[in-house]
Formats: sequence, structure tokens, C-alpha cells
Amino acid sequence: MKDTELLREKYLELLAQQYPSRYAAFTEIINLQAILNLPKGTEHFVSDLHGEYDAFCHILNNCSGVIREKVDIVFQNLYENEKADLCTLVYYPHEKLELLKQQGIVDANWYKTAIKRLIVLAKFISSKYTRSKVRKAIPREFNYIIDELMHAMADEDNNRLRYHEKIFDSIIETGSAHHFINSLASLIKRLAVDHLHLVGDIFDRGSHPDKIIDLLMQHHSLDIEWGNHDILWMGAACGSLVSIMTVVRNNVLYDNYELLENGYGISMRSLVMFAEHTYKEEEKMSALKKALAVLVFKLQGHVIKRHKEFDMEKRLLLDKIDFDKGTVVLEGKEYKIRTKDFPTVDRNDPYKLTPEEESVCLELKQAFLGSKRLQQHVAFLYKNGSMYRCYNGNLLYHGCIPLNEDGTFAPINCGGRYLTGKAYMDYAESLARKAWLEKDQDSLDNMWYLWCGIRSPLSGRIVKTFERALCEDKSTWEEPRDPYYSLYYREDICKMILKEFGLDPDRGHIINGHTPIKVREGEDPIRGNGRLIVIDGGFCHAYHKTTGIAGYTLIFNSHGLRLKAHRPFTTIEDALLSNTDIYSDSYMVETFRKRMMVGDSDAGKQICYTIQALTDLLQAYRSGEIAEN
Repeated sequence: MKDTELLREKYLELLAQQYPSRYAAFTEIINLQAILNLPKGTEHFVSDLHGEYDAFCHILNNCSGVIREKVDIVFQNLYENEKADLCTLVYYPHEKLELLKQQGIVDANWYKTAIKRLIVLAKFISSKYTRSKVRKAIPREFNYIIDELMHAMADEDNNRLRYHEKIFDSIIETGSAHHFINSLASLIKRLAVDHLHLVGDIFDRGSHPDKIIDLLMQHHSLDIEWGNHDILWMGAACGSLVSIMTVVRNNVLYDNYELLENGYGISMRSLVMFAEHTYKEEEKMSALKKALAVLVFKLQGHVIKRHKEFDMEKRLLLDKIDFDKGTVVLEGKEYKIRTKDFPTVDRNDPYKLTPEEESVCLELKQAFLGSKRLQQHVAFLYKNGSMYRCYNGNLLYHGCIPLNEDGTFAPINCGGRYLTGKAYMDYAESLARKAWLEKDQDSLDNMWYLWCGIRSPLSGRIVKTFERALCEDKSTWEEPRDPYYSLYYREDICKMILKEFGLDPDRGHIINGHTPIKVREGEDPIRGNGRLIVIDGGFCHAYHKTTGIAGYTLIFNSHGLRLKAHRPFTTIEDALLSNTDIYSDSYMVETFRKRMMVGDSDAGKQICYTIQALTDLLQAYRSGEIAEN
């Protein structure tokens, strides 16, 4: 017997364990064929959250405004305040119920009305899914009851109506209404968004990326495309010293000191004491910032010297300082710097760490490696994340695909081999995973390069850390970018990239983050005649003045692609007290001529393979090749 025939027989025998008869096989074929003809599930894309927990939590809870849209459709006869109350109940069921109880609003009639409305809303949102999928999404504790109420059918004598009324009464009488409403709200939100894509940069700037990851760890279906800020934290969790010191410095600069100490249990005590002892004339925070800057410059120098292939020798700037004059030479031109005070820099060997600096670095390294919560969060990023993802015909990545000025893929030196396009992205991901598994110096160094390298697909620019810290002349702060960021306006470039990743260049889209869209100045997030969409709308408060909005969500459902530009969010407390919502301006990016069904999706392709395998099994049963059980 040939190997392929033997493999086929073994596969059919394994499949027969799950479908032991021809009836089981053709029943599943009928079920799967029906599923192929349902509308595809709704996907949401967001990026660049940068630690803005409250805003993201609300976007997750209001499903980027989709819940309010459904309420407006289903409950056209309700007053606006009633709709707002219902929406907030879906977003924050436990908190809203507690508040209403304190106000004396909640009684048996209120409970019954609220539950009935939530059932109607859940039934409407679930209409494009199979009953089996809906049942699996229902929280376990009320699975049977919710399933029964959602799929109620009218009968001639209203027996079912009386039966369901008794269910409502029993829920209230047994004191289960609060938990029942929680379960219904959870189901509604889960059905409204079938899959979530997070296109990079959970970390830095905002104060609670840790809470965002805790929230994501509870999500039913998601993927993450790593951003350069994520990879920096991942490198720090792997033990890269330069990544660790850069993470600490970023958090100090953005006043997120508490994230390290309270969020991840990483003590700053030794570092603070070292800074105060070393920079005695500075106030506490200024001394800390100066100590961190010098440590980062030294450690960057170590990495650059170890890796000629990074082509970053021009970023070796500590040895370009004239410590007596207080100047530095950049690109052949001399500039004044803010300070002459560099007590830990050896003029003969400026990148050498002092014994005290070494001690501080090693202590922080142990703290990062020993932070259980950080290690759990980074493990989650590795498990659910990647450099890029191809999903339902679209290509998702945070930063860029390095290009030459002429629009061709730029060859990147990867350990002596020159790789381009998809091959380079795959190589970069393999290094990131190797850093987590093996923690070898080469992979750790590459994690830092992925954070800030001009040819890094997560960065694509020269990060001017030194100049921003020390040079008054802001012209030195300008950060040259990869040609990708000017070429991706061209449709032919976008199609070339889609084709490189095996996607249809005429139907696929590139979903990109990383660069905030200046909506206030009229900048359009749509590039390449609709083939590329930049969804960094500035969730982070620091970007609101630049972008003029407070984040984007791209919605991809069976009808097409729609972009929602969110207005700034206040607080969760305002949402509870005043039904404050995030209001969003929505516009179509693309409308499909034919509705996209499950059969057109990646999941549909897998279902087709299963149908073919079950058809083979059915034939084997009929021919007697496989015995039915």
C-alpha cells in the first residue's frame, strides 16, 4: 500500500471515531453546508491603544458603537433616554445595576422589562449565527434558560407565552435577575463582534496597558499584531538590558512610574537612590531622567557595536560630545546640548558602565524576569500575536514593509543572508520568538532593533532618543522614515505587497497602524485607492490634539468595510451616571456587490476541507472500506 493511501486510511479511521456512522457523517455535512451560506462574522480592527484603558474598555463594551446602532434599529419606539439606559446596562451591567439600586429604581417590573428588552436585542444580533454557535456563546450558568427564551415560538393558545412569563417571574423571585442580566449583556457583546484584531502598540504613554491585557485575556476571539512599543516590552521581559532601561525611561517620561511598581511589582528604589546620589544638584525626577538617559545611550552603544549589520554607527553619539564646551557633533555640524554634567561617562571609554550602573541594571533585569504578572502578559502576547497576519483576504501589520526609494522591496542583512518582504517579516518573527525561548544575546539585541531600527518592520524610522533628550535645536529631532511611508499612497505598491503575501491584490486590503492620522489637518486614512487603511486615530490622550479624534475602529462585516472615527471619552463614571457614550462618525470604505458569506472566509475554506473529508468517509462507509459503529 502506498504511503498516501495508508495516510488516507488512517485519517478516515480517526474521523470515524468522531462520526461513527453514515448518518452522523451526512448530518454534519448538511450542517456545514448550511453554515457556509450564513453571513460571515463581524471583525473589528483597532490599533495603538497606548495604555488608554478607560477608552478601550468602553470601545470594547459598546462594540465601537454597534450596540447603540442595533438598539436604534430594534427599539425605534423608545425614548432616547430609555435607549441610553439600555445601552449603558449592556456596557456595564453590574455597575449600572448597583447604581440603579442605590437610586431606588430597580423593582420586579423594572427587572422584567429590562430582561425582555435584552432578550429581544440578543435575538436580533444573533440572527446571522447558527443556533449551535449562539448556544456555545451563552454563559454556562444560564445556558438553557437564555436559549429557551431567545428561540421562543408563538403558539395557538399562548402556552409558550405563559411559560416564558413564569420563567421571568422565577428569575426575579430567586434573586437571580442581577446575574441573569450580566449574562445577557455578555452574550450581546460577544455576538456583536465575532473577532477582534489589535494591530499593535498596547504599551507606553497611557497608564494602564496592564489592565488592557487583562481585558484581552478574557476575550473570546482575537489576534494581535505586535507594535514597536509591544516588542520593546517583550524584549524587556526576555531580559534585554537596553530594552529594560528604555521601558523604564519611557514610563518615567510619561509619568507612568506606578505602572512598573504597582502594576508589575518592579521596584525602582535602587535606581532612584543611584540617580539622587549621582546627580546631586538635580531635583529627584530630573536626576532620575538624566540617569536613565545616560544608561540608555551607553547600552544602545553596546548593541550597535555588536551588530555592524544594523548599520547604526551614526547613532553612536556619546563619543561625539565635547564635555568642556557642552556641544555634540551631528552629521558634521556642532550643536549645543542642555548639560555638561555627565559624572558617569568616561571620556576615554564613554560607553563603559560604572560598577554602580552595572549593579542597577542587573537588579532591574532580575526584577523584569521575576515579575510574574509581566511574564504572564508577555506570554499572552507571544501566544496570540505575530509580526503580521493574513486573515480573510486582508494583510495586517503594525509598521511597514521596508522598501527602496524605487518601490522595490529592500534587502535586509539577516545574519549574512539578505531577505526581503514576507521572508524578512518571517525572519524577524523567528528572532522575536527565539528571544523568548532561548534569551540569547543576539536575539535580545534584535528585539531592541525591532523597536527603533530604520529597517525594522515595526518602526521604519530613525528614533532620535539622544537628540530629543539633549539638543535644544528641534531641527535635530526630525526622524527620517523608510520610503514605505511615502510610497504606500500608490495603488501599485499596495498591490505588490498584497501579492507578496499571497493575497488577492484586487480584493485584499492592508490594515496598518503606527502613524497617527491628522484628521484635523484633513489627512485621509485611506491610501492606495482603497487598498491600504491606516487605523491609528490616536486613542492616546497625547495624540488627540494632533489627530483631532480619539481613535479608529475598522469594521469588516458581510456587507463591506466601515471606518468609525471616535470622539474623546471622558470616564467610565460619567458613562454610568450620565449615560455618556463614545460617539463615532462612521463612513463606508468599501461596499461589497455581493454579501460575503462564511463560505468566502478563511473559516469557510476549512469547512470545505472538512466537508470533503466527511464525503470521503461517507463513501468509505457505503463501500464497506470503513465499518460503521
